[in-house]
Amino acid sequence: MSSSFSEVAHSHQDFIGKTLQRFEQQLHPSVNEDAELVTRAMFSVRNQAIKLRTYSAFNQILVCQIQDVRTTEVTISFTQQQISCTCPQKKICRHQLAVIFKLSQYFISLQDWLTKWRAKKTVQLHTLASERSPESWQRMADEVLNYTFKDPRPIDSFLISSLLENARMKLQRQRPFEQEWQQLFDLYMEITIMQRLLQHASKTGMAMDNNYFNYYLENALSRIERSIDAISKTTRLFATEPFFDALQTMTHDILLIEKGAAHFRLALYLQFWTKLFTEQKRQTKELTALEHANATTDIDLHVVKALFYILLHAMTPLERTIHEMSPKNVESFIDIAQHSLAKGYTTEATLILKKAIPFLQSYIQDTLVPIRRQKYTRKLDVLYEQITLTESEELALYAAFGKYGIEAFSDYLLREQRYSEWIALHQLYPTSIAYLEQSGLKEVVAHEPEVALPLYHFYAMDEINQKSRQNYKQAVRIWRAMKSAAKKAGKLDYFDNYMDAVQQQFKRLRALQEEISKSNLIAS
Repeated sequence: MSSSFSEVAHSHQDFIGKTLQRFEQQLHPSVNEDAELVTRAMFSVRNQAIKLRTYSAFNQILVCQIQDVRTTEVTISFTQQQISCTCPQKKICRHQLAVIFKLSQYFISLQDWLTKWRAKKTVQLHTLASERSPESWQRMADEVLNYTFKDPRPIDSFLISSLLENARMKLQRQRPFEQEWQQLFDLYMEITIMQRLLQHASKTGMAMDNNYFNYYLENALSRIERSIDAISKTTRLFATEPFFDALQTMTHDILLIEKGAAHFRLALYLQFWTKLFTEQKRQTKELTALEHANATTDIDLHVVKALFYILLHAMTPLERTIHEMSPKNVESFIDIAQHSLAKGYTTEATLILKKAIPFLQSYIQDTLVPIRRQKYTRKLDVLYEQITLTESEELALYAAFGKYGIEAFSDYLLREQRYSEWIALHQLYPTSIAYLEQSGLKEVVAHEPEVALPLYHFYAMDEINQKSRQNYKQAVRIWRAMKSAAKKAGKLDYFDNYMDAVQQQFKRLRALQEEISKSNLIAS
C-alpha cells in the first residue's frame, strides 16, 4: 500500500520538526547564499517539484525525487535520524530543505515560518564587511553569532564543531579580496567566535573538559597560530592598527573569563604576546591593565605578569613574582619559561625553571592525569637541557620524573658516564634487551663491560621463568651477548663458571639444556 506525504509527516513529526529547527539555526537571512537557498527550496515546494518515490514503513526510509536543473533524490532514514541528497553539495542543500519544508507544511504554516525567518534579517553582511573598521567587523560577527548563540542554555558538546564551523563559513564568505587584509580578517573572526564560545560556556555552565570541546579548541588554536605566524612576517598597514587594538582587548577579556579551558586561554594569550604584540608601549599598557585587574579568574595572573616582566626586562619584579609559584600554577610558569627560551630570554627562563624543580614531583605524580605524565616529562627534559643545572638540581629533576622519566634519566646517566647506575636503573624498571640495546647498552658494554654482566643475567632469568622453548632461545641470545661482554672485560673464566652453575640449577629443564648445548656457549 502506498503512503502519502501527509502520512509520513504525521508519523515522524518529531524528527521533521527537529531537522527544520536545526536547518533554521544554520541558515541566516543576512547571508545572501542562505537567503537564496531558502527561496529556491520554497519555490520547489510551491511548484510541486517534489515527488514521493518510495517509503518503506518497515525500514522507515523515505526517498523523494526533486525536479530541479537536474533531477535529484533525497533520502531520509528516520531510524538513523539522517538525511542525504544525491547532489554535489556536501552540506545542507536546497533539496534537503525543500523535502523538510514539504513534510513540515502538514503541521506548520510555511508562510509564517518564512516571515519569521526573514524578520531576523537586520543588515547585509557584505555591506558591513566592506567597511574596514573593527566596529563594522564586530557587527558582522555579532549578526551571525547572535543567531548561533540565541539559546541561553548550554550547547551540547557534540554540536559545537558543526555549529561554529557553520558560523565561521558564513563569515569567511565576506573575506576581503586584498591579500594583506585576509589573514587579519581570519584572525579577527576566529578570536571573536572563540570569545563568544568561551563566554557562553562559562555563563551557562557548559562542560569544557570533554573531547568534543577540546577537539574544537585545538583546531581553532591551530588556525589562530597560522594566522598569527603569517601576520607577524608581513609589514603592517597603518589602517590595521585599530584592529590590533581590538584584538588586544578581546584577548585580554578571554584571559579574564571567570573559569573554563584555562590552559587553552593562556596558550592563546601567549601566542599573541610572544609573536604579534611586540611593541614595548603595547606591552607596558597591558601589564598596567593586569596589575589593576579586579576580575575573578581561574588563571593565576602572577604567571601572566611574569611574562611581561620578562618582555620588559624587569628582573626584580620577575624574581618577586616567581615566589608565588606553587604546584597549582607551576605548569603555567613552565609555559612562560618555554616561550622565554624561544625568544632568547635564557636567564629569565633559567630562573623560572630552577624555581619549579621542587614543585615538579607533586605536580607530575599527583596533579597530572596519568595519560599526560610521560609526554610532559619528555617536554620538561627538552626544556631543562637548554639551561645549566648543578648535579644536585639534575638529580632532583629526574627524581621528580619518577618512572615517567626513565628515558630522560637514562640518557643523563650515559652523558655523565655513570654506567653502573644506568644498569641499576634498568634493573629497577625492566623493559627488554632489544630496547636497551637501542637506548645505550652497547655504549655501556664498550666502556665498562663488566658492569653489564648482572643486567644480562637479570634478563636471561626473566626469559627462563617464562618456561617455553622460544623464551629459552631468547635466553641463549642474551647469554651470547653476555659472553661477548665478559670477553671484553677479561672475565671468560667467570662466564664459564656462571654457565656451569646455570646448567646445574636448571638441569631438569630438558629443552633449556638442549638449547644451551646447541649454542656452543660452554667451552668443550
